[in-house]
Amino acid sequence: MILIYAFIFAGFLLALYLLFLFVCALPVNTSKEYENNSRFYRGLLYSATSAVLKLLRIKVKVAGREKLPAGQKVLFVGNHRSNFDPIIQWQSLKSWDLAFISKEENFRIPFFGRFIRRCCFLSVGREDPRKSLAVFDKAAGLLKRQEVSIGVYPEGTRSVKGELLPFHNGVFRIAGKADVPIAVMAVSGTERIRENIPFRGTEVHLDIVDIISPDEVKTMRTVDVGKRVRKVLEDRLYGGEEIL
Repeated sequence: MILIYAFIFAGFLLALYLLFLFVCALPVNTSKEYENNSRFYRGLLYSATSAVLKLLRIKVKVAGREKLPAGQKVLFVGNHRSNFDPIIQWQSLKSWDLAFISKEENFRIPFFGRFIRRCCFLSVGREDPRKSLAVFDKAAGLLKRQEVSIGVYPEGTRSVKGELLPFHNGVFRIAGKADVPIAVMAVSGTERIRENIPFRGTEVHLDIVDIISPDEVKTMRTVDVGKRVRKVLEDRLYGGEEIL
C-alpha cells in the first residue's frame, strides 16, 4: 500500500512539474529569434535536461574541459551521431551557455523547442544556402557580444554509421568573424542510447580534443581549419584511421 501511495505521489509531482513547464513555455514567441540569453529559461532547460538524462540513465564522462577558456564564449564544433548529442553537450558545458544552430523541426518539440528559442538557439533550413549565411552572421554577432557560445556540427546532419561525413567548412567562418576560439569536441556512445532505452543505461564520452585560438583561425583558410578538425576527431574516435 505504501508503494502505491509513493507512485501516486510521484505521478502527482511529475504532473505538477510538466504543468509548470507548460505555463513557463507559453510566453515565448515562436516566431521570434531572441538576441538575449534568458537566465530563467536556461535554468529551466538545464533542469528539464537533467531530469531526462537521469530518467534514461545516461552517464556522461567529460574529458578536457580544463582546456576551455574560462569566462569566454567559444565556437564549439564536433561530430554528430545522435539527436542526444546537443542535449548532452549543452548540459555538460553549462558554464559556456551553449546555443546550437539547429534544424527548424527541433523548435517544435514541446517545451524544449520554446526554451531553446529563448536561449538564443538559431534555426536553419537546409534548402537555401543564403539563409544559412545569414544565420552564421547572427551566430557570429551573438559570439562577438559574448551572449552565448555557439555549437554547430560541420557534417550538417547525423552520421548513421558513425563515420565522419563530409564537412561544410563555411561554419568555421563564424569564429573568424567573431574573433573567438574554436573548441573541437568528440562525442561517442550517444548512438547507443535509443537501443538501450528503456532497459539499459548508457555511458557517453564527451572529450574536448583541441582548441584553435583566434589568432590561428585568422591565418587559416576554412578548408584548412576543416582538415585540422577532421584530423583530431579521427585520432580521438578511430585511432587516426578514417572510417569509410
